[in-house]
Amino acid sequence: MSQRVPPLTPYPLGVLLGRVASEWESRHRVFDMPYARFFDASAGPDLAADFMGRPAATPTGPAAGPHTQLAQNLVLAWLGGGRIMELKTVQVLDQLDISRPCIDMETVGYNVEWSQELAIEQSLEEYVKAWMMIEILGAWPPLAAHLGPNAGPHVFDMSVGYDLAGISSPAMAAFVDGLLDAGPTIDRLRSQIPEPFAAWRDHPFPTRVADSVTLSTFHGCPPDEIAAITRHLIERHGLDVIVKLNPTLLGYDQVHEIVGERLGYDEVRLRPGDFAADLQFDRAVELVDELHRFAAHRGRRFGIKLTNTLVVENHLRRLPDDPMYLSGAPLHVVATTLLARLHEALPGRLGVCGHCGPVQVSFSAGITKDNLPRIAALGVTPVTVCTDLLKPGGYGRMKPMLEHLRSVISAAGYDSLGEWRAATGPDAVGDYAAELSEPAGGGPYVRAATAKPLRRVEHVLERWGCVACNLCVTVCPNDAFVRLPTPEDMEVEGRQQYLCLAELCNECGNCTTFCPEEGEPWVTKPRLFIDPERFAAAEGSAFLVTAGNGRLAVTATPGDESDVPRLLQLVNAAEGLPIRPQDL
Repeated sequence: MSQRVPPLTPYPLGVLLGRVASEWESRHRVFDMPYARFFDASAGPDLAADFMGRPAATPTGPAAGPHTQLAQNLVLAWLGGGRIMELKTVQVLDQLDISRPCIDMETVGYNVEWSQELAIEQSLEEYVKAWMMIEILGAWPPLAAHLGPNAGPHVFDMSVGYDLAGISSPAMAAFVDGLLDAGPTIDRLRSQIPEPFAAWRDHPFPTRVADSVTLSTFHGCPPDEIAAITRHLIERHGLDVIVKLNPTLLGYDQVHEIVGERLGYDEVRLRPGDFAADLQFDRAVELVDELHRFAAHRGRRFGIKLTNTLVVENHLRRLPDDPMYLSGAPLHVVATTLLARLHEALPGRLGVCGHCGPVQVSFSAGITKDNLPRIAALGVTPVTVCTDLLKPGGYGRMKPMLEHLRSVISAAGYDSLGEWRAATGPDAVGDYAAELSEPAGGGPYVRAATAKPLRRVEHVLERWGCVACNLCVTVCPNDAFVRLPTPEDMEVEGRQQYLCLAELCNECGNCTTFCPEEGEPWVTKPRLFIDPERFAAAEGSAFLVTAGNGRLAVTATPGDESDVPRLLQLVNAAEGLPIRPQDL
């Protein structure tokens, strides 16, 4: 049996920081994000929020998912303004074979991707690498003019799943403890910090990377199991715990009425058995009270997250697995309706609508620039984003979201998010849910509003040259694509060339969905490796990038040698591949 090839091979810290230095010097970008998309958290109105007793400069960030698995993902989200990072869910089974493609964002969101794709030790290292990079870049002088004089505090919130046996295993205990005290990992990584960041090799990085956790459980997890896991995380690790709730809490009839009838997604097929097997609403209300009391008695905090994705039948057959999981516009309406119902059933206990309820509520369901102010006004923290970041613009969509939130707060006459929220009426949650149930308020969420066809070009995608739309770069959650200007004397078509950093590509399929040409960018464009072992195990066309005499050298798989001269010219150009030979 051949050895399993992992879907992702993270880049070392030195390569990532070296890329930052190279890319900033040559084109004033960081991981291909232009500085115009960096968010200045120090400007007003002040968007500072409190998450489980921890300060954060903004109330937003990426949701646990494809945008929080690798170090560069978290750095990109931070540059865009995210200050509360829900780290990718980690579980004890870290050798999963997730089907590909695993993401479909053509209209609303569907996925069959649900857990980390790295070994547990790799996940720990990625989160610590991101923690160190944000600490470094927040104080790096070249970025100060674009990030403001103070990037403000940020929070990493770990996420674990999916059952008590796995979460209480020695491997998972070591993962959690490794984020509670990351000192050993930080010290091991210090020597990788390259120039021009060498001054940070002796920097006193905070060693507590995360001390709160969002619990994710399988659909159908018994309530007693949820309670037992929560108690374990509080007692064994001293964590503050948020339990992620499923939209099935509303019941089959109400979810069907919202999604299929009111919003018009009549092709979405719900499965009654999923609702019957899941946690029921009345028991969930009891559980919230029970776990809040348990946490408070031990000096810890407890919260809930709304919501997980919605399990549905795979009616589209674009993804290989059944069931699949729905996100985006229709889930926003479902989750808001559930929030209103929980707020009514737990009067004064939820921290929403200007109340100081003890149970923190975080929200992640179809967040966009347009609805962020409506949800943020309710007091939920964080308001995290996933589906919208998988659309064209990617991480760059975060800054406009936050700027829009600022403009709404300013127009209302307030100087801060906190003051604005304090003025929120006690009925705001119910009022917003009721508004979404009306044709005018629910208009942006109906099927007709989300079913606009994507742009298409009747042309087969080729290795060199294309329409240069840049979509493959921005929709990739892992920053696996780079665009390089075509040198004037290079004899190929197109003003830009696109390369796939193959070790960072998990074949999720999102680039294929949005590419206007006919083809798969991650397959067709040159696939570059920097790890010789991964290159040797690669299937199909591939190129190995190594250091050679102060320049980048390129080796091709048999049959692709004719493209080596072009690649050498491209990657070694003035604005060539932003990976430095000295870092390889």
